[in-house]
Amino acid sequence: MKKVAVIMGSDSDWPVVKAACTQLKEFGIPFEAHILSAHRTPVEAAAFAKSARENGFGAIICAAGMAAHLAGAFAANTTLPIIGIPMKGGAMDGLDALLATVQMPSGIPVATVALNGAKNAAVLAAQILAVSDVDLAAKLDAARISMAKQIAEKEAALQAEL
Repeated sequence: MKKVAVIMGSDSDWPVVKAACTQLKEFGIPFEAHILSAHRTPVEAAAFAKSARENGFGAIICAAGMAAHLAGAFAANTTLPIIGIPMKGGAMDGLDALLATVQMPSGIPVATVALNGAKNAAVLAAQILAVSDVDLAAKLDAARISMAKQIAEKEAALQAEL
């Protein structure tokens, strides 16, 4: 199975980003987590992105706030799928990060999840890898069934209370 790289621009992103790692673990997807910055370690970030495919990665998740150029910097240096997590905070409470992550030039896409959407980033990475992995696809199907059962239980509890 291909690995997923989980990259954050700062250790301050970890409290949110660890939800992606937890979700990847639940699906049994191997991953690595690293702190790399588009601005403070640009050479290292580019080198990681350029060698990611040959190092066994199938998707890369990048979390960054404020200017949020991390996902774009990775997308510029690899053709692997990049999933951006815009982080809340800063003067614009994440709007700047959202816009910087989603507004990529033609030909250099970054899939973007919600502000602080680490769990969905991991699910999207799993869905990408599941295109060629039937076992992982089955785990995703089971997770969807489990979510539906939880909602049905909550609906039954609500109706019993009315």
